[in-house]
Amino acid sequence: MSRSERKWDHIRYALETGQKRSTSLDDIQFIHQCLPNMNVSDVTFHQKIGELSLSSPIFINAMTGGGGEKTYTLNKQLAQVARETGLAMAVGSQMSALKDKSERYTYEIVRKENPSGVLIANLGSEATPEQANRAVEMIEANALQVHLNVIQELTMPEGDREFSGALKRIEGIIKTINIPVIVKEVGFGMSKETVESLLSVGVSAVDVGGFGGTNFAEIENKRSEKSQAFFNQWGIPTAISISEAAHASTTVPIIGSGGFTSSYDIAKGIAIGANAIGFAGYFLNILVEEGMDSLYEEISSLHYGLKIIMTALGAKSIEELQRAPLIISGHMHHWLTQRGIDTKSYSQRSIK
Repeated sequence: MSRSERKWDHIRYALETGQKRSTSLDDIQFIHQCLPNMNVSDVTFHQKIGELSLSSPIFINAMTGGGGEKTYTLNKQLAQVARETGLAMAVGSQMSALKDKSERYTYEIVRKENPSGVLIANLGSEATPEQANRAVEMIEANALQVHLNVIQELTMPEGDREFSGALKRIEGIIKTINIPVIVKEVGFGMSKETVESLLSVGVSAVDVGGFGGTNFAEIENKRSEKSQAFFNQWGIPTAISISEAAHASTTVPIIGSGGFTSSYDIAKGIAIGANAIGFAGYFLNILVEEGMDSLYEEISSLHYGLKIIMTALGAKSIEELQRAPLIISGHMHHWLTQRGIDTKSYSQRSIK
């Protein structure tokens, strides 16, 4: 099977498997504020993640490219949506275009459609600094996303089996390119120890890519004649992973992704430590099944719903929402307690 055929397989199975709602976001509940002392019009989303200036905490996360005409069309439409809504956008892994120049157009279209937007290039941790520079140049990227996908590769019949030296390669990329480097998991979460290791080599931000969204182990198992089914439930739930990352560092920007589907989810993800929230499979499903107009409407609805929730909590900014008091229960409380993270710190804080 060619790389481009495999890319389309991933999209097809991602749409089929959908979201699993195993994010642990349901274990979070805000403490109601009867006197928020603000208006909806007071809410602002503008913030900076490292060197990136964002007008929204929502961004279109890495999905596709390198799969011929079908992925070209998807990237073109996603870039148009990003342009019209002001969202940042990451492309899928560009390694296919580095190995086959005929696939470059499926990525280059995003900059043509969104000439002044925030675009994020994408490669795996096997990439060299020279490949990173070429990927950045391909879409004139504002940042580079380096993805970690060990479980996907181990489940993939034709996947990699050698993973040594990844941290050193990431460090080499960081020292070579002159834009922010974001390291992202593809759906199995990051522990605080992993985040600490990444910080030690100078990453600009982390995208936890938690368990509960698109499940690449399940996708690869559908493609394989010999299933590694034990990986289908493998990983750190998204909400827990955000909290682990936040307790690894109070300074590194955190992107939460993996199973977000609502304004309420976004508010919870930010409140436990994320600076921005990435959407991939959820947006892809709307785009493919309902079209671009429906995706525009959904993004507008997510923004409005988040403003309403922030008003109810008395949070005028993303920074204030990160201080909103909340209660953690259930599986998330048990996990964090076992990991030495005091959940009382969330319930006893205050925006004021």
